[in-house]
Amino acid sequence: MYIALALIIISLAVIALLFSKELQATYERDPAATNYIEVLLTYAGLHAVILYRIAHFFRGIKIPILPRMISQFARALTGIEIHPGATIGNGFFIDHGTGVVIGETAVVGDNVTLFQGVTLGGTGKERGKRHPDIGNNVVVGTGAKILGNIIIGENSYIGANAVVLNNVPPNSTVVGVPGRVTRQDGRKIDRTLDHRHVLDPIKQSMEALEERIRELENR
Repeated sequence: MYIALALIIISLAVIALLFSKELQATYERDPAATNYIEVLLTYAGLHAVILYRIAHFFRGIKIPILPRMISQFARALTGIEIHPGATIGNGFFIDHGTGVVIGETAVVGDNVTLFQGVTLGGTGKERGKRHPDIGNNVVVGTGAKILGNIIIGENSYIGANAVVLNNVPPNSTVVGVPGRVTRQDGRKIDRTLDHRHVLDPIKQSMEALEERIRELENR
C-alpha cells in the first residue's frame, strides 16, 4: 500500500514538473482554484491539455494510431477534443471546457484562454490548412466558433457565442453572428473576462449615429 501511494505521489510530481506551465496557467487564471494539487487532480481542462501534449509528441515522432487513441480517450474523459495535429503554445488554459473542439491544423499561440463550447474548426471538407490561427494572449468566450483558415490577432477577445469567419486584427473585440469587430483602444484584453464591459460594435454604431443626429439638430 505504501509503495503504491509513493508511486502515485512520484507520478503526480513528475506530471506537475513536465507540465508546469499548463499547471501554472490554470491555477493563475481560475479564481476558483485553491491549490495546485486540486488543479492537478480535478481540472478537466488541464487533463485535456496534458493528454494533448502526449498525443502531439507521439504524432511528432511518427507513431501511428496511438495519438488519435489518446485524443479520443481524452475526449471521453474530459468532453474536450483536441486533435493531436494541432499546434498549441505555452500557457494554454481551458476553463470548464466541455464541448471544446480544436481541429487538426489549428495553431494556438501563447497564453490563450478558451471557455466551454469553443470550436476552432473548419468550414467544409477542404484539405490542407483549414483551421484558424489564434494569436498570443487571445481570449475566446463561451460557445464561440472560429471557423476556417483565418487569423485572430494577438490580444483580442472573441465574445460569447460569436461566429468568426474572417481575419481579426490585433487588439480587437468580436461579438455577434456573424462576428463584428470593434477596437479595444490598443489595450491588452483582461483575462479576468468581465463580460459586462465588452465593447459592442452595434451599440457603438448606434451611439455614434445618435450623437451625429444631436449635432445636426443643434445646428
